[in-house]
This record gives sequence, structure tokens and C-alpha cells, in this order.
Amino acid sequence: MTVTLSGFLLCRSLEEADRVAALLPEHVRLTRAEPGCVRFEVWRSHADPCRFAVSEGFRDCAAFLAHQARAATTLWGRATKGIPRDYVIREEGDQPP
Repeated sequence: MTVTLSGFLLCRSLEEADRVAALLPEHVRLTRAEPGCVRFEVWRSHADPCRFAVSEGFRDCAAFLAHQARAATTLWGRATKGIPRDYVIREEGDQPP
């Protein structure tokens, strides 16, 4: 069963969004290298540069939770901790009828 996350990171100012953008390449690189990461994409909106679209996929719940724990301890996690997020997390895949 895969775990997916989709939604938005909603910065409160252009300065905050620029800090997020500066940290993003390393965060993406490290996340994509994690065991169980099958997809990790983040895009900054052209229409609203304070808004970042996020799409993640992990092999299973354990891989997703490991990602969350790892990310929380990084510079990315500390720098973005208070930024509002509007995410939907789903478990998808083979489920009994």
C-alpha cells in the first residue's frame, strides 16, 4: 500500500518563500534518495510565488513516517516548521473488498 501526500505549502511573505526556494533543492535531493520514496515533486507557483505545490509518494507507511522523522531534524524541517500547509495524505493500493 503506497502513501501519497498532495497539497500546498503556503508561505506568508515573498521573503519566506524565497528562503523556502533556496532550501528546496537539497531537501528534494535528500528525500528522493530515501528508501521507499517513489515520487517527490515541489513546484513554486508562477501566479502566486508564496505558494508551493507538493506531490509525494512513498512505498508504504513506514517509508513515509521515516521521511517525516528525517525531514523534521534537517535545516529544511527547522526552517519551515511554522509555515502553513494544506496537505491531503492518502493510503492507496491493494485493499481487501
